Amino acid sequence: MATIARACLQNRIAAVVSVVICDRPGVAGITTAQDLGIETHVISWKSATDRAAFELTLGQCIDAYKPDLVVLAGFMRVLSGPFVERYAGRMLNIHPSLLPKYTGLHTHRRALEAGDTEHGASVHFVTPELDGGPLILQARVPVNEGDTEATLSARVRVTEHVIYPRAIEWIAEGRLEWNEGHPSLDGKPLQEPIVEYFGAS
Repeated sequence: MATIARACLQNRIAAVVSVVICDRPGVAGITTAQDLGIETHVISWKSATDRAAFELTLGQCIDAYKPDLVVLAGFMRVLSGPFVERYAGRMLNIHPSLLPKYTGLHTHRRALEAGDTEHGASVHFVTPELDGGPLILQARVPVNEGDTEATLSARVRVTEHVIYPRAIEWIAEGRLEWNEGHPSLDGKPLQEPIVEYFGAS
C-alpha cells in the first residue's frame, strides 16, 4: 500500500489514492497513510455482527469515494461473491505465489515443501473464486538452495513492490482494461500473464 501510495504522490502513477481502509485498528498501514496525507477509515471486522454487516459497511465506505479501482494490499479478509461482483473489473489483488499454484495461505512454505525451483507473486483481477481471477502480471524468482520460508518470502516481497504498481499504472494509462469479463492489454486479450523474471539476490 505504501509503495503504491508514494508512487501516486510522486506522479509515477497517474492516479490518486482517495482512501485507505483497514479492518484492524492500530496497524502500521493506517499510520503510514495518515503520514502521507491520505484519508483513512478503520472498519473493524471483530466489531461487526457478521460478514454481511461488515461488507455492508465496507461497501458504503468504498462507494462514498466513487473509486475507479479498488486495490487490495495486505487485506486478508475473504470477500463474498456478491461483494466482489459489485466491483467486477475494478478490483485488484496480489498473491504471493505463481497462481494457479498455492491459493490461500502459507504459499512460501508450500513451495519449499513441494521442492519448487521457482516461486513468485501474481497480480490478478478479483473474482468470487479465491485467488482465481484473471492473471495480469507475475514476478518469478528462483528458489535457492538453503532458502527458508523467511528468505523466500522476503525476496518475493521485493518483487511485489515492482509488479503491483506497474499493473495499476497500466490501468491508469488506459493500457489495461476489463472487457466483458476478460482483461486486455494494449487492445489485445490478455490470455496469459505478463511474466517478469527476477534474479536470486
